[in-house]
This record gives sequence, structure tokens and C-alpha cells, in this order.
Amino acid sequence: MINVHSYESMGTFDGPGLRLVVFLQGCPFRCLYCANPDTIDVKGGTPTPAGEILQMAVSQKAFFGKKGGITFSGGEPTLQAEALIPLFKDLKANGIHICLDTNGGIWNDKVEELLSLTDLVLLDIKEFNPERHRTLTGRSNEQTLRTAAWLEQQGHPFWLRYVLVPGYSDFEEDIRSMGEQLGKYQSIQRVEILPYHRLGVHKYEAMGWDYQLKEVVENTPAQLERAEKLFKEYFPTVVVN
Repeated sequence: MINVHSYESMGTFDGPGLRLVVFLQGCPFRCLYCANPDTIDVKGGTPTPAGEILQMAVSQKAFFGKKGGITFSGGEPTLQAEALIPLFKDLKANGIHICLDTNGGIWNDKVEELLSLTDLVLLDIKEFNPERHRTLTGRSNEQTLRTAAWLEQQGHPFWLRYVLVPGYSDFEEDIRSMGEQLGKYQSIQRVEILPYHRLGVHKYEAMGWDYQLKEVVENTPAQLERAEKLFKEYFPTVVVN
């Protein structure tokens, strides 16, 4: 059984083309800006047979076209790597393109196998500076960067995704350091800058949680343009999502 939080049909923001997005339950990170705090607790969600998800993807395959497919997001899908492996094999057997949206913070043999079965990894790097990353997520970024290095070593295509949070992840020196280390990676097909937003704040209120970034305002166009130019110094394909 796979613990599912929710679904989005015909999604356009989580990988190429039109996609069925499966949001899974549970995440070890505690990102201060998390838009889906209701996916964090591993005890939530709905236990779902893998065959049900497979059938849903197969039934929507006609709408995916040449670029689309299925994306597993969360939460953190690699928490359920062992349960996902047979499903990924079945999806590939049915010719369905698979994306995996991950923070890259979990590593074991099952995660390695899962990534090997994935057509495109969407790797979320929250911050390059280790101290600032821990402030933002409550966790180290060492494994995330090791995951990026593994993807490069394997020649496995991935997109780098970066949420630009004013005062937390928009430091020029950190973006430059990341560019100097990762800009030479041939496996990075594109960089997506994700603007910070407050769309999930109402969920915190409903859950009785304190939203800690109340004073942080959304990015200005000038901030996004500055970040885009900075990333383009190191990466050939950069988009603001």
C-alpha cells in the first residue's frame, strides 16, 4: 500500500507536459514555508493499492502526449521508496514517463533503485549554505548535495528547483557557491526558480500551527529578475516558475 495525500490531474508545474501528480504523505524536512504542512505527518494520508494508481495513470495516458506522464511529490516520496518500486516498474512497462519530486535528503538501497527507475528527478535544493539550510528546513543539506552528485555520476537527468525566500534563501553568495559547484553538471537540464508564496498559511491556522514566516513578503519582480540573472551565469536554462 502507498500512503497518498491527494492527486492533481492535468498538472503543469511538476515536470514536462501534462501530468498526473500524486502527492504522498510524510516528510522528514520541516521547511518554514511549506505550502502543504498537512503532508508532513507520516500518519496521515490514505493507504492506496499501487494498482489503483497505475490504473489512474493508464486511464489518463491519452492526455499526457509525448512529454507528459506521472509525477510523485509530497511530502517526500522517497520515504515510501520500497512500496513505490514495483509501481514504477509497472508504469514503465506501460510506457508512462515518471518524475520524482524529492528533497534528496534520504538515501538507502531502495531510494537508489527508485531513482534509477525514474525518468526525470525534480531535485529541490532549499539552500546551499549548510547553516541556513538547517534554519530553513531543520535538517542538513549534505545528503541532498550527495544525491545531486550521484545523479550527475549516473548521467541521470534532473531539474534543480530552488524556492527563493526573501531573507532566507536569496543570498547572492550562496547562489554563487551553488553555481560554482553544480553549474558544471551535465545532467541538470534546467533550473526552476520557484517564487515564495503564502498560499498554505490558512492550513497552518486550520491545524493550529504557528506560521513562522509571517513577516516575509512575496518576491518582487526585481528580486526574481535578479535571481534569474544570477543563476544564468552558471546554468544554461533557467526559468521562473
